[in-house]
Amino acid sequence: MIFLMSMKGVSVRSLIGYKLDELEKYAVKSSVFRKLILLITRSDLYKTLIRHINKIRDYRLEEEVKKYPVPHHVAVIMDGNRRFARNLGLHPSAGHLLGREKVKELLNWCFFELGIKILTIYAFSTENFRRNKEEVETLMRLFEKELKSAEKDSRIHKNKVRVNIIGRLDLLPENVRSLAEKIMDKTKHYNNYILNVAIAYGGREEIIQAIKRLAEDIKNDKIDLNQINEKVFSKYLYTKDLPDPDLILRTSGEERIS
Repeated sequence: MIFLMSMKGVSVRSLIGYKLDELEKYAVKSSVFRKLILLITRSDLYKTLIRHINKIRDYRLEEEVKKYPVPHHVAVIMDGNRRFARNLGLHPSAGHLLGREKVKELLNWCFFELGIKILTIYAFSTENFRRNKEEVETLMRLFEKELKSAEKDSRIHKNKVRVNIIGRLDLLPENVRSLAEKIMDKTKHYNNYILNVAIAYGGREEIIQAIKRLAEDIKNDKIDLNQINEKVFSKYLYTKDLPDPDLILRTSGEERIS
């Protein structure tokens, strides 16, 4: 039994996982294997198998994570959706749809399974507006659909999840902006969990907007120049009154935060 579970400290599961990763890297480079993968992944048998594998994986991961202190605030930079889709020979929009489903799983993991209190998702930066018109419009339709769904989501209201949409909301289409304001108003008194979704967000842009608001208050004698310090300035940021993230994750494997 010991031999089956471990070979010189390396688990059989890890070795199998490594071999599967190597096979996947080879497969995505081959058109024949890519087509075969697409056929397999669309089958009901595959979906059922993956669902059971994921349940086992999630259980083991959850048990492992619970051995350590749980972070209070986790931030996730969504990245790599388009590359993932391209590697599978799919349209970029398919990558965004898959990313959306993964976010739903993420909410369950963080809030309802691990008890993380604050989750920030960086979904769409101001720089993303430079992408082709079709992709931007696809993403805006996706945001519209998800905001409508979130407004009626029983998990949001039952578990008292406050939803904040942060960023340059004035740059968003009217329908998306209206839905964002609506869900923020409906959940503004919820305090069990906090979900921040950054749309049309940029770190530098946030600082610029904060400086503008601060300058306006100085001009109107609402604050004295000598009173300004780090704590005061933080009150002008989108995430005012919230702690900094304890953990920042970027999904694509890129080792950068911008």
